[in-house]
Amino acid sequence: MGLLDNQTKEQYYLGTDGNWNSNDESYGAYQFVSLKNIVNNFIISYVGEEKIIPKVKRTDVIFHAKRAIQEFSYDVFRSSKSQEIEIPPTLHMILPQDFVGYIKLSWVDGSGIERIIYPTRDTSNPLPILQDSNYEYLFDQQTGDLLTANESETWKKFKKSPTRNSILENNNNFDILADNHQGRRYGADPENTQSNGTFYIDPIKNIIHFSSSLVGMIVTLKYVSDGLGNDEDTIVHKFAEEAVYKHIAHAILSVRANTPEYMIGRFKREKTATKRNAKLRLSNLKLSELTQVLRGKSKQIKH
Repeated sequence: MGLLDNQTKEQYYLGTDGNWNSNDESYGAYQFVSLKNIVNNFIISYVGEEKIIPKVKRTDVIFHAKRAIQEFSYDVFRSSKSQEIEIPPTLHMILPQDFVGYIKLSWVDGSGIERIIYPTRDTSNPLPILQDSNYEYLFDQQTGDLLTANESETWKKFKKSPTRNSILENNNNFDILADNHQGRRYGADPENTQSNGTFYIDPIKNIIHFSSSLVGMIVTLKYVSDGLGNDEDTIVHKFAEEAVYKHIAHAILSVRANTPEYMIGRFKREKTATKRNAKLRLSNLKLSELTQVLRGKSKQIKH
């Protein structure tokens, strides 16, 4: 008996080539709707004579659908991705192509536990302008642009020097009762009293710089993506499908001349309500898991 999309159970588990775990399987794909189907379904449901939108260009629907997916990726879908690399001697990592914002950076210890790396506020990598022996700026003779170095002296010195974190790490075993150490950490900034290293994101060159203590370490980057790639790869979870339709409808109606205000207001309310429902559904909150967390927070909660 055929299953979804005329796919048998054997085809689902083995893939198109009939071999187990050959990376051509599409496990769990049924929970998503493609961008193409979103656009087609919207046109069928909302566009036409005696419908909400009498006429609209397909390109307009595609544009607003992509904008909806982009907006939902930030606080509804939570489209997070991750990368893992070994920190090279250059102490930097190139930002992913679809990077929007970082969630967490961490290094991996011998047990596979992720140790959080915190951003530094004590240094940066400013644009280094080249100067001659008289401290005058140097310019490109052909274009007239300022000549700059690849890396600033500020960051070079920061990388070479032992960080506050490494100094603290070396002193972790001192006797806190000794007179020369007593009270040394009182009032210290927690940002500087950890030994996991630091990082700085260069927004100009789109590179993450790391402190020298992290060279050779395995580092994972968890980051936010806008959910958009190739049109064929862009998908929407079915829990949020209706919210995307309402977002598209409101976006089209709100920019169209002579649309009654009550109609715009109606779809604005529906857009907000369906977005809230999608967020609740995608939160995947389970009562048993919530109870387990609460038991860890309060010893008064019993079975």
